[in-house]
Amino acid sequence: MASRCAPGQDPRAQGGLIVGSTATGVPLSFLDVQTNALTGAMVDIVRAVGEAAGLPVTLQPTAFAALIPSLNARKIDVIAAAMLRTPAREAVADFSAPVYAYGGAIAIAADDQRSYARLEDLRGRRVGAQVGGRFIEHLQAAGVSDVRTYDSLADIMRDLRFGRLDAAYADDPMVRYYLRVTRTDTLKLAADFKPLDLEDVCLVMRKNDPNLPRINTAIAAVKTTRIAKIIQQWGL
Repeated sequence: MASRCAPGQDPRAQGGLIVGSTATGVPLSFLDVQTNALTGAMVDIVRAVGEAAGLPVTLQPTAFAALIPSLNARKIDVIAAAMLRTPAREAVADFSAPVYAYGGAIAIAADDQRSYARLEDLRGRRVGAQVGGRFIEHLQAAGVSDVRTYDSLADIMRDLRFGRLDAAYADDPMVRYYLRVTRTDTLKLAADFKPLDLEDVCLVMRKNDPNLPRINTAIAAVKTTRIAKIIQQWGL
């Protein structure tokens, strides 16, 4: 069972964990406007893992760029979001066993006939990426100089639709979900693009958190059952 933090309450006093998750990472973590509660694949996954570990979780909406600072400031105990494992992040936080893996995707205007088989093909183009995300590093390494950063994928796709960007580079499941749900006929995936690698998505905890082995044991117990079902249900 998961709930949101209420003023004056500390779920850790009852042996629980506060989970930070973003409100804009559709479909991995986002705010359901009808219920005003966090939802998404990573939200469902951390609930399943917390239940299997016997660690009740309480959800706390947190901006993506603030997730690791909030973790190390002990405002939250776990990150459940579209956060890929990187050496820089591993230097300041511990990652659980993987719960999912994916790469990046490029979205472009529907009438764009250019080939974007590699990130290098985005050189000279105006490219949107999410602030604090792994994909900015990919673009910079590929020599893409005009990278414009945004707080959310929705903001990136809006500017792409309006012609303020030439391409968006972001998490593959998030881009595909956006295009599928909005059913826009003005944008499309760059069909010939192949991601560099599939990268691991994990739950993220503070360095040397004693609950990490318990979380990893729970992931192993539910990965091929409950987690696999959640991934399927969200169309990932």
